[in-house]
Formats: sequence, structure tokens, C-alpha cells
Amino acid sequence: MAGRPRSFDRDAALLAAVEEFWRSGYDGSSIARLTAAMGITAPSLYAAFGDKQHLFDEASALYFDRAIAAVDDATALPTVEQAIARILDDTAHAHTGPTTPPGCLMLTEPRLGAQRETLRARLQDRLDQGIRDGDLAATVNSDQFAEFLVAVLRGMSGCARDGGSTQDLLNIADTAMTALRAVSTAAEKSA
Repeated sequence: MAGRPRSFDRDAALLAAVEEFWRSGYDGSSIARLTAAMGITAPSLYAAFGDKQHLFDEASALYFDRAIAAVDDATALPTVEQAIARILDDTAHAHTGPTTPPGCLMLTEPRLGAQRETLRARLQDRLDQGIRDGDLAATVNSDQFAEFLVAVLRGMSGCARDGGSTQDLLNIADTAMTALRAVSTAAEKSA
């Protein structure tokens, strides 16, 4: 026996769960809040997604896939400076957009450390490519600078969650770009 068919759009409910987790985090998203946001009952949530943890896993995977696709698009730009500038600019606008919660689920949710590590690795790969291409000095420590960029992105997310404007985040992005240029220039001079 197959049971009763679903009376809701699973994809739409999942997107609503993404927004609730994004807005409130895992711990702040109760089953009551999730079902209200998703427009479904608790039994429907459990039947469709298993439990809160499984729903979070699926919602955060969807969020991460979209976020990392934007990073991958940016890292495909011709120079490392263009790539990092695009990531920072996109972040400033995405974290303060009128149709989404402020900040970034991936950067603020403690349970998503593996996703942040993937982001850090992608940034380091692009920095390494910049070194190979001659966009950055060979003495730039790409691992440390990738960590710095993740810290900047997390700071931008926190700023947005605290009510920071798009311009506030763009100012942070400008400072990070100044640091990128400075570290490359300093590395070239010491080489």
C-alpha cells in the first residue's frame, strides 16, 4: 500500500525550509516554525523528509549547491582579482537582498563546517591558479589567504545579519581587495 499522496509541492516546501534554516539556524528552527514556513503539517514533514536533521541536510545541500555554483562561476573569470572581486561583490548583494534572509546559512551555521572547508579549498585553488598565471606573486601563501577570505565572508554575513547595508558589505569587500593587492605587491617586493 502506497499511502496517501502528498498534498503539497515537496520542492516548494524544501525551499521554504531553506529560508527558515537560513533565517533562524538549525537550533532556532523548531518543527513548529518549519511546518509553518513550509505550509505543511508535522506528520507530512516526517513522511516527506524523515526528521528535522534529514530536512536540514537536504535543505543545506540545496543551499550549498547554489552558493558553490556562484563561486565556481566567479572563479572561472580570467584573473584572480576579478574572481575574488566578483565573489565579494556577489556576497555583499546576496546577503542584503530584499527577498532573502540576511547573511549566509553556510557561513553562519556551526553544523556546516565541511561546506565552509569546500569553499576555502575552492578559494585556495583559485589563488593557486592566480600564482601559476602570474596574477599573484609566487610567495603569496594561498592557504592563509583563503582562510582570510573565508573569515571576510563570514564577517560580511555577520554584518548583514546585524543589519549592515549592501554598502557596508561592499566597503568590507573593498578592504579585502586592498589586502589582496597589498599581499601580492609585498610578496613581489620580497621575492
